[in-house]
Amino acid sequence: MRVCLPRLLADHPLAAEILHRLREAGHTAVLVGGVVRDAVLAELRGEKFAAQDVDIATSASPAEVRRLFPDHRVLTVGESFGVVVVVAPDGRSYEVASFRTEQGYRDGRRPDAVRWGTLDEDVQRRDFTVNGLVATVDGEVLDRVGGIPDLTAGLVRAIGDPGTRFGEDCLRMLRAVRFACQLGFAIEEKTAAAIRDHAPRITSVSWERIRDELVRILATPRSGEGVLLLDRLGLLVPILPEVAALHGVPQPEAYHPEGDVFVHTVAAVRVADLLWDDPRLKLAVLLHDVGKPAALARSGGENMGGHCGLGAEIVSRALLRLRFPKRDVEWVAHLVREHMRVARLPEMGLGKQVCLLGTGEDEAAPLDELPHRFPLFADLLRLVVCDAEASAHRARAWAPLLGRAVGLLVHLRRIHGIRRARSLLTGDDLLALGFSPGPRLGEVLELVQERILSGEIATREEALDHAARLARGHR
Repeated sequence: MRVCLPRLLADHPLAAEILHRLREAGHTAVLVGGVVRDAVLAELRGEKFAAQDVDIATSASPAEVRRLFPDHRVLTVGESFGVVVVVAPDGRSYEVASFRTEQGYRDGRRPDAVRWGTLDEDVQRRDFTVNGLVATVDGEVLDRVGGIPDLTAGLVRAIGDPGTRFGEDCLRMLRAVRFACQLGFAIEEKTAAAIRDHAPRITSVSWERIRDELVRILATPRSGEGVLLLDRLGLLVPILPEVAALHGVPQPEAYHPEGDVFVHTVAAVRVADLLWDDPRLKLAVLLHDVGKPAALARSGGENMGGHCGLGAEIVSRALLRLRFPKRDVEWVAHLVREHMRVARLPEMGLGKQVCLLGTGEDEAAPLDELPHRFPLFADLLRLVVCDAEASAHRARAWAPLLGRAVGLLVHLRRIHGIRRARSLLTGDDLLALGFSPGPRLGEVLELVQERILSGEIATREEALDHAARLARGHR
């Protein structure tokens, strides 16, 4: 089988130059990994393919690669493992790895020893057969591991003994799930069995690496299936016990005929898969009901009241454990905390509606572009869509919210934006009126600003007058 290398590398002139220089210097040089896998898969499916990342393997040593590219910046941070990175003038980088074999993996990630090897030896050390394909400079695809039959059959299969592969790097278990979701493949039976055997060891991997693979799974169009795979392979409990705990938690059948909270959660993630590819939103969908078990226990099994607040606390702890950035933790926790409140948006006072809308506002974006001006609120709406579509509520729950959101944008134009409305009265103004610093000042400021945001108060004079009347005890 062949792939058209000039077409494959049309957008990667430096990659073509790397292959050319290595060959001219007498070295073997091939394309490896995902670029070959995806090019072959596109060929098998009769689809067009544009290479994103291009990796190269060669018989040259890292030192020889550096010598051949004096006119380019070469990063050597991975040189001890046989890898250097050649950087193009436009900033794109190309990993060039020397053929090698690896021995010993005491830390479950990096080899204890590396020695230069042959192309065959290099292929045999890789993770899955579909990633073990190589393409020569002539476009010929070399398959030493059975990758093409597995691409044809739609299987993710470990190269060699799967237990050995996962013992070398436990993260490969999550990578198997990610590739299954990314490619729409099944995990081969012996590979899946080895993952179940090794699943408890996944926490030997750093939380940062686990987080990154989880995000990649959520970024695929089959992340709902990914959650089920993580569960069936025994990986969900050690990674996200908060989600695993949703199994068997009952819900009122009238509202949730789909099943327990876990079944509902997976169904909601599947809805997100059909509509959006944002992994942060999908993370919120995955975690939106994690407070239900605690709420049910707190009520003695009678109801799940307060599960949003409890869920936000659980989510914050879980995402901090997974080393998510603080901004992402706060974002997802806000979505979980407010997802039931936004569902009742039409029932709220206008000022409170505007306050909820305005959380996380990006004032640099045009006012009429809701997803850009109010991205946090837009994500709340998207979460409600996923939640409702995975239950008996369906469009009855979310359609009125979209109409109300449009009405709020019209209202904001009338009051000239949230910032302008809030600037009519500040805490300093209340101090000047004789309020003492403390909770009462905050309560009065919130009351007056809600009326400003609702349009009941239109001028600074009206705001000060209303605040003065509150100070005298009149509401």
